Amino acid sequence: MISWVFGYGSLVWRPAFPYLHRRPAAVHGWLRRFWQASPDHRGTPEAPGRVVTMVAEPAAVTWGMAYALDPAHAERTLAELDHREKAGYLRLMLPLDFGEGPTEERALVYVAGPDNPNFIGGDTVQAMAAHVRGAAGPSGPNPEYVLELDAALRAMGRPDPHVAAIAALLS
Repeated sequence: MISWVFGYGSLVWRPAFPYLHRRPAAVHGWLRRFWQASPDHRGTPEAPGRVVTMVAEPAAVTWGMAYALDPAHAERTLAELDHREKAGYLRLMLPLDFGEGPTEERALVYVAGPDNPNFIGGDTVQAMAAHVRGAAGPSGPNPEYVLELDAALRAMGRPDPHVAAIAALLS
C-alpha cells in the first residue's frame, strides 16, 4: 500500500488530488533538473516545454513536498497521477527525509530517466530559459511552471539553485 507521494515539480505547488496532510520532505541521492520535455502539459508535441525530473547524484538532496494519501481516494489518486506523469515518468519508491535524516517512510516518486523518449538532458541555463520562455501547453505557459516552482521552494525555505537560475532569467 502506498501511503506517501513525493513531489519535486508541479506537485510541490499544485497537487490537484485529495490528501490527508502534506509536509516538506527530501529524498537523498537525487538532483532536480529541467531535463525532461513536456509534450502534453507545458508544451505540445510540436513544441514541447521543459519540466523537471531527477537524476541520480549520490551526494545530492532534493527537497519537495510529501503528501499522505487519503486511503479512501488512493486508487483514483494514483491512477490520476499515472496519467499526469505519463510522458516518460516511472514510479520509484524512495525513503523520505522530513528534515531529521532519512526515515523508514517511503514515498512514491515519479522519475523520468535518460532512457525515455522525452528526456532531453541538460544545456546551458540560458538555453533552457529560452526554451521554457517559448513553450506553452494545456496546463499553461512553461515559464509559469518554473516561476511557481521557484516561489514554492523559496516559501518552504528550500530554494533550488538550478530552478532559481532559470527563474531569474524568466523574471
